[in-house]
Amino acid sequence: MTIKKTLLTAALVLSGLAATAQEPVEEYEYVFNPHWYGQVQFGIQETLGENKFGDLLAPNAQLAAGYQFTDLFGARLSLNSWQSKASIDFQGRHNWKWNYIAPMIDGTFNLTNLIGGFNPNRLVDVNVLAGIGVNIGYKNKEANRINDELSKAAGFQVLRNNWTGTKARFVFRMGASIDFRVAEAWKVGLELQANTLPDGYNSKRAGNSDWYFNGLVGVKYTFGKSHSKRKKAVVAPAVVVEEKIVEKIVEVPTKVEVVKEVQEPITRDIFFTISHTNISVYEMEKVKAIAEYLKANPNAKVNITGFADKGTGSLRLNMQLAEKRANAVAKALTDKFGIAADRIKAAGMSETATPPFTDPVLNRVAVCITED
Repeated sequence: MTIKKTLLTAALVLSGLAATAQEPVEEYEYVFNPHWYGQVQFGIQETLGENKFGDLLAPNAQLAAGYQFTDLFGARLSLNSWQSKASIDFQGRHNWKWNYIAPMIDGTFNLTNLIGGFNPNRLVDVNVLAGIGVNIGYKNKEANRINDELSKAAGFQVLRNNWTGTKARFVFRMGASIDFRVAEAWKVGLELQANTLPDGYNSKRAGNSDWYFNGLVGVKYTFGKSHSKRKKAVVAPAVVVEEKIVEKIVEVPTKVEVVKEVQEPITRDIFFTISHTNISVYEMEKVKAIAEYLKANPNAKVNITGFADKGTGSLRLNMQLAEKRANAVAKALTDKFGIAADRIKAAGMSETATPPFTDPVLNRVAVCITED
């Protein structure tokens, strides 16, 4: 009877101990890939003048090709063209039109990714842009005809800034766009632009800059893969069992042997963008996990091996880049998290090293392995 009571007491005591469970859950995360895209847009233009808005509407079109360097920054080369209009109220209202073509270089910035992080499945993207270029005007015959008629009747030059042939002017523009994802590589969008250039674009002399505004709708096609997927290890939430108070049943105390949990060595892959060695905010969380492991295990050390995408750049540059990536992680451990340098071994890949991943994008990485 005493043995039964003793066994029952031991079972109840053990069941009352706090228990936690941390098992890796397999999930995926998206990695941005630099990529090219093409764009075709059509819309309307309004030239700023003395008329009310809408009186000087003209057709507009734009053809563009761009490159997205990161999930935030990109560049675009575009050809904006078609028609502009102007008007003057002198002995009645007189309107005229002319044609132009404007090659432009724009810088683009993705506001949605800045706020919400990179997500290739997001339905809506908002971008802002700014650019410079040249506006080349031509076919300005209507302005010259009207100026000749009015000047002959008035006895002086009415327009005063009319031009013939072709006329090139520096132009600066700002704008914003909103794109809607409709398929894996396709987006439809709306873009609004404000363009300014020197006085005289509309053949009139006003003493200040001329402006025209474009509203465009169009489609955008992405060439190649804009992103890839990789596995990430996510720690499941700890499950805590409430401690139970067990009443002592027998007089003889039962000795419960507590087994100390031994933490297994961990491995973390710190990923980088192409040609870069700086650690992103997300990847820094992995470095933090390594630091916490080292602090919890004073005798443990970490080996860091940097790698680079062998499909990009020369072998010499890739080996230098790989070493810098390993050193960047080591520096973060010492400077940011206070880990002693003698517990860290950092090196770049060797000339004959086998990349850790089959996907070249994932080989822009520093592999960190702890050991006791």
